[in-house]
Amino acid sequence: MRLNENILLLGKKVVLVPYTSEHVPRYHEWMKSEELQRLTASEPLTLEQEYSMQQSWREDADKCTFIVMDAEKWQAQPRTTEESCMAGDVNLFLTDPGEPSLGEIEVMIAGLKGRRCVWEGGVTKLGLTKFEAKIGQGNEPSIRMFRKLHFEQVAVSSVFQEVTLRLTVTEHERQWLLEQTSHVEEKRYRDGLSESR
Repeated sequence: MRLNENILLLGKKVVLVPYTSEHVPRYHEWMKSEELQRLTASEPLTLEQEYSMQQSWREDADKCTFIVMDAEKWQAQPRTTEESCMAGDVNLFLTDPGEPSLGEIEVMIAGLKGRRCVWEGGVTKLGLTKFEAKIGQGNEPSIRMFRKLHFEQVAVSSVFQEVTLRLTVTEHERQWLLEQTSHVEEKRYRDGLSESR
């Protein structure tokens, strides 16, 4: 999405940066894992297909994709590559043109808290008041994570073998989210690299 192409979000535990072609080789290596493909309901892609997908997501007006970096690694040394700091990705999809306040969120993170930064951006920048997560029925860790975050099950698809969980952002939750992300700094992506390290 062009909206986040120059945005870097610097938090205490994570740094979110736009998904660029520089990230594709590492991302592609992750996605070779059959377990990860199963948990994310993804099909294996060639490296060329992955580059094409990254470019289409960057151009698409309804997708906002960030690569999640481990902030401690990212800030440790100025010469540390982004690729070596990658910890996952967070995606926000605007899936229903008839309901512009709804965003579908996808998270692929190993134990870090990048999702809050994306939610805050979805609420403050995009005006979203509802988030949905579609998760494979067998992906119990993700289902538990979203339920802990107050997402409620709203649908089950036996055809796609997935559950849909939804969070409606009340004013109370909005204020909590803003408090939880008050430390997050928004910077220009490439400018933020030299200043933040």
